[in-house]
Amino acid sequence: MSIRLIAADMDGTLLDSRKQLPEGLFPLVRALHERGVRFAPASGRQFYTLYEQFGEIADELMYISENGAMICDGAECVGFSAMPRDVVLDAIERVRTLPGAYTVISARSGAFYEKNSSAEAVRNFNMYCARCTEVPDLAEFASREPICKVALCCAGHAEQVLMPAFADFAGRAQLALSGTDWVDLMRTGVSKGRALEELCGTLGITTADCMAFGDYLNDIELLRTAGESYAMANAHEQLAALAKYRCPSNDEDGVCRTIRAVFDL
Repeated sequence: MSIRLIAADMDGTLLDSRKQLPEGLFPLVRALHERGVRFAPASGRQFYTLYEQFGEIADELMYISENGAMICDGAECVGFSAMPRDVVLDAIERVRTLPGAYTVISARSGAFYEKNSSAEAVRNFNMYCARCTEVPDLAEFASREPICKVALCCAGHAEQVLMPAFADFAGRAQLALSGTDWVDLMRTGVSKGRALEELCGTLGITTADCMAFGDYLNDIELLRTAGESYAMANAHEQLAALAKYRCPSNDEDGVCRTIRAVFDL
């Protein structure tokens, strides 16, 4: 095994239940870098949120953000997959018809939400988006700015409410169930797995040289793509069934413990 790139989902995988990065992660990433191994957070989160979160090592990382719709090497954006404008506008109109559902959209410059969003929804948006701006009319904004992701939020009911409500979008957009509250829509074909392939091209390696960690259904393509795939002990059962290996949970520092064992660090 010759691993050159490690990709790890954030929520439920690298982050613990308190949304904290593991102690010792930064020295571990630097030790990997010295061995020629790059590390990439792979998240539905916004790039700017991830970049800010990794502080002093931010420029040393590669990033799969927005579930693969925006890809960066350090601070440089190397991939941005804009959605068809009609799909974005139709999604905005659809979510307006669902009680308790709200949306935040991602442009290259940051995330945007509508003025009438609930206080709870805005707190949720700001938790995942370091750059998050209110606009009077989301559809008007989306009609003039390229959008790479439409994130739908319905507290505790993403799978039961949002997925059925947007089932007919499956032929027009890539749908990803990202958590109990979230469903993400991206351009058809966009996924964390596809983004991993693009990063491999940038590095001149193959997906067989990749290790990946995940816990939820938006990690399916990521784990299918990587040569060495790990599902967290707390993973959704569908993801656990397709992973090559299991590792300790996010609250047991499963990602770092596994990396140290594999690389003898």
